[in-house]
Amino acid sequence: MSVQQKKTEQEHVRLPYFGLNRLFPFLKPYRHILLLMMGLGLVGSLVDIALPLFQRYAIDHYIVGGVTDTLATFILLYVSTLIVQVFANFFAFFHATHVEMKIGYDLKKATFNHLQTLSFSYFNQNSVGYIHSRVMSDTSRIGELVSWVMMDSIWHTSYIIGAIAVMLSINWKLALLVLTVVPLATLLIALCRKHLSNLNHRIRELNSKISGDYNEGITGAKTIKTLVVEKTMIREFDEDTGVMKRTTVKASHFRGMLFSSVSFFSMLALALVLWRGGLITMEQAMELGTLSAFMSYAQGLTEPLLWLIESINSLINTQVNIERITRLLQTESDVSDTSEVIDAYGDAFSPHRENWESLYGDIEFDDVTFRYPDGEETVLEHFSLKIPRGTQVAIVGETGAGKSTLVNLVCRFYEPTVGRILIDGRDARERSQLWLHSHIGYVLQTPHLFSGTVRENLRYGKPNATDEEIWEALRLVSADAVVNRMDNGLDSEVGEGGDLLSTGEKQLLSFARAIIADPRLLVLDEATSSVDTLTEQIIQNAISEVTKGRTSFIIAHRLSTVREADVIIVVRDGKIVEQGKHAELMAQKGYYYTLYTRQFERDTVNAIL
Repeated sequence: MSVQQKKTEQEHVRLPYFGLNRLFPFLKPYRHILLLMMGLGLVGSLVDIALPLFQRYAIDHYIVGGVTDTLATFILLYVSTLIVQVFANFFAFFHATHVEMKIGYDLKKATFNHLQTLSFSYFNQNSVGYIHSRVMSDTSRIGELVSWVMMDSIWHTSYIIGAIAVMLSINWKLALLVLTVVPLATLLIALCRKHLSNLNHRIRELNSKISGDYNEGITGAKTIKTLVVEKTMIREFDEDTGVMKRTTVKASHFRGMLFSSVSFFSMLALALVLWRGGLITMEQAMELGTLSAFMSYAQGLTEPLLWLIESINSLINTQVNIERITRLLQTESDVSDTSEVIDAYGDAFSPHRENWESLYGDIEFDDVTFRYPDGEETVLEHFSLKIPRGTQVAIVGETGAGKSTLVNLVCRFYEPTVGRILIDGRDARERSQLWLHSHIGYVLQTPHLFSGTVRENLRYGKPNATDEEIWEALRLVSADAVVNRMDNGLDSEVGEGGDLLSTGEKQLLSFARAIIADPRLLVLDEATSSVDTLTEQIIQNAISEVTKGRTSFIIAHRLSTVREADVIIVVRDGKIVEQGKHAELMAQKGYYYTLYTRQFERDTVNAIL
């Protein structure tokens, strides 16, 4: 977890309220069901309160009194009450499960959809594990809170209040004696629950760390074996699981102590009722049925206290989950469309494609100054450049120099701090991100394929692509040979992340996916840096073919591959230091000249060796 994430977590913990009001938009569609659940919980608690009264009546009238005239009516009423409780329990649990799943689903959908609208800077500042935990774990925890915890709180609170009221109405002196146990039980339960809550929090942290160890052990299996560090990995895993085991055992001990304490106070309350109530009954001041009812109330009072405190702890603990989810949903993207643009062009979920214009590929940087949202250093300053349609732009520099900045701005992954980027003569912000992105083909340095077949992966580039269009794209980038070698052709599985294919094969397929929709802007982010020499030559030939008539940006580490570019932009330490054609830059004998000659000498030496 990053420093920023830790700081945010600490800020959340200090918040003094539950934050349930922030969930109202998600609770509103289910408000009638929630009210019904509360009503069913109240009905269930009233039945629980009524059952000892039935017991009292039966003992006093039928067992002690020997009266049987109304026995049939009593049995009918008693069975009817039990049936009411059964139905109340069934429908309460049914609706609680429904609400838990629906609210969890709605929150997952809302957070996932919102993540699609956020810019790159959010993902730069937050790890994948952190975001995944928000979408999956936090939403499930909130769904559980809203359904079960709220219903249990209503149930147990109403039972405690109702049971105490009945006892006071029957015999207030004996009731007060029993109630002396309640503050002691509440205090001990609260202290145990606080320590147990801390242990459970520690267990969750350890579980996340062990999950990370599992992930590293699986995804880094090849590296582990080649470095021969299996013993080290096993030792670290044993240490983490050992701490997990000891903490879990300790939590189990406290949990056992907690439930034993509940049983003790329950028995103590029962003992007080038997002692004092027995004396009162022997003095004929109280009937035997009343004593029996008191015993039931006294014995049943401490368990709802336990669950009520558990519910309060859940509310407190879930406050952090609520805050993290609402903070995510309230995060605004650094790159967003105006309401006027959305009205005209739609958004990612409801595009108005009928209003979309064609894109031709004229790009202009108009006095652009740029700083990354999470940084203070100016990357571009008063930069201007016109790129006519069909121009091949190469961006070169050493590793980590900031070569992707220009491309990120053209693609509107980031907005200029000052200035404008014009596309076909109009400010890019006057048209939607989706309109722009639908005209861009992007090939990453590290290719990524989705789990599924070759056909499914290429259709991510064009959802309605026919098999003929797929094969045409494959042939254009010389990737048809890769598919023809596969057992099932287009129906061949590529594996998770494309793991069933080599890096070169993945790169060729991702290249085909990028150009299948005939994009007017093409971005190649060091597309040949991770492939073998033969595949590099294939890709270079494909680049020469597919960039014709398209405005293209080629981020390159190997300078020999961009000598024919229309304009070469040289980046150093996040700044653009030179620009021009290959011959012009070589004649200047500046930074590009140094990079090129150094790389040429190195390649020559490698070729000789």
